[in-house]
Amino acid sequence: MNEPVLPADVSAFGDRVISEVERAVVGKRDAVELVLIGMLAKGHVLVEDFPGLAKTLIARSFAQAIDLNFARIQFTPDLVPSDVTGGSIYNPKSGELTFRPGPVFANLVLGDEINRAPPKTQSALLEAMSEQQVTIEGVTRELPAPFVVLATQNPIEFEGTYPLPEAQLDRFLIRVSVGYPSSVDEAEMLERRLARSNPVVELHAVADRVTFLAMQEAVERVHAAPDLVRYIVSLVAATREHSGVQVGASPRGSLALLAASRARAAVRGRDFVTPEDVKALAGPCLDHRLALRAELWVRGTKGSDIVAECLTSVPTPPTEAEQTAIEQLQAR
Repeated sequence: MNEPVLPADVSAFGDRVISEVERAVVGKRDAVELVLIGMLAKGHVLVEDFPGLAKTLIARSFAQAIDLNFARIQFTPDLVPSDVTGGSIYNPKSGELTFRPGPVFANLVLGDEINRAPPKTQSALLEAMSEQQVTIEGVTRELPAPFVVLATQNPIEFEGTYPLPEAQLDRFLIRVSVGYPSSVDEAEMLERRLARSNPVVELHAVADRVTFLAMQEAVERVHAAPDLVRYIVSLVAATREHSGVQVGASPRGSLALLAASRARAAVRGRDFVTPEDVKALAGPCLDHRLALRAELWVRGTKGSDIVAECLTSVPTPPTEAEQTAIEQLQAR
């Protein structure tokens, strides 16, 4: 009987994967760690930023480092749902229809520029993302495990695009912004390019699919104290009660924040969640789930600004060690 995977094992796994990904992606450890956290939490990740900031490279690098079956879907206005899910093809030899799976039947699916496809095609991913299955021509087919969607979109060039509906945004566990590199990191990127003859960095697999599944299951064993659970609920409730928010985060947001906090704790080598885990992931897990009132949107206020205000207004619970110390003092 195999020994259960410990959080220390998840931390070592995370270090190996991130280090390998960083051979291709320079100076973006925080963003890379967020993507890994989303994947370990059995969620999907939306990477949103300007062109040329390694969004596609990050997804491809993770697939290579963990040796996952990888598929890329380049979303375009003429893409149809069957281009995503697959469909039946007529076989003239047998006279029968044969199902040909689409790119969604992969462990890691890159949805590149997802907002460039029409809503009907975008919705083809909804069932897959929420239930890890697709129904085609009345037949339900299971998707392989693990199944992770890494989608990218640019916050500019909105002409000819179709903004993601709230229902689909809500299915992304985390939204990640990559950001421009510092001048030092950008110089290092150029120096690395000069040092090799091939423009593409060849990464090596430092883990496999079975190991990754075991790490996902280890995250499920990370403890979250009742006070931490109530803290998460209070934070999410605060987004609904904020005066500048038209629609706050749903209970799916609470589940996402809990799952991501447990994954972050495991990546940091702990078997318990701390308030710092929740605070660090509140923005990436909640800000894309908020619908702001028009007057705030016109002023340039973002969902992350609202989440930051909620973090300030909601009292932080003590850690379990602090709570134990308080109880000991009260007992004297």
